[in-house]
Amino acid sequence: MVLTNSKQPRKQRKALYNAPLHLRNSVMSAMLSKALKEKYGKNALPVKKGDTVKVLRGSFKGIEGEVSKVNYSGYKIIVEGVVNKKQDGKETPYPIHPSNVMITKMEDSDEKRFKTSNK
Repeated sequence: MVLTNSKQPRKQRKALYNAPLHLRNSVMSAMLSKALKEKYGKNALPVKKGDTVKVLRGSFKGIEGEVSKVNYSGYKIIVEGVVNKKQDGKETPYPIHPSNVMITKMEDSDEKRFKTSNK
């Protein structure tokens, strides 16, 4: 997906920050597991609430959990089990960029998602 034709990082960054929601959806894509790649014939699909993902990068690497929230305005997702423990004992959800996760199980209630992603 191309938001701008410019090679200049400042213009690419500006296009990303000012992108409309229907284009932000494709930026919020994560790679699929091997089984899902074979099944749907795609390498990546947009992350949706209810998908099960595995964290591939960062301090939470290896944790697998369900996506509880997708934040299109900040380009982040919230995964259950990925929490930041505060000094007073409280736990807060830690946002992760979708490029750092892999979809292992897809939420299947959206029929349009599977129509467009089938071979």
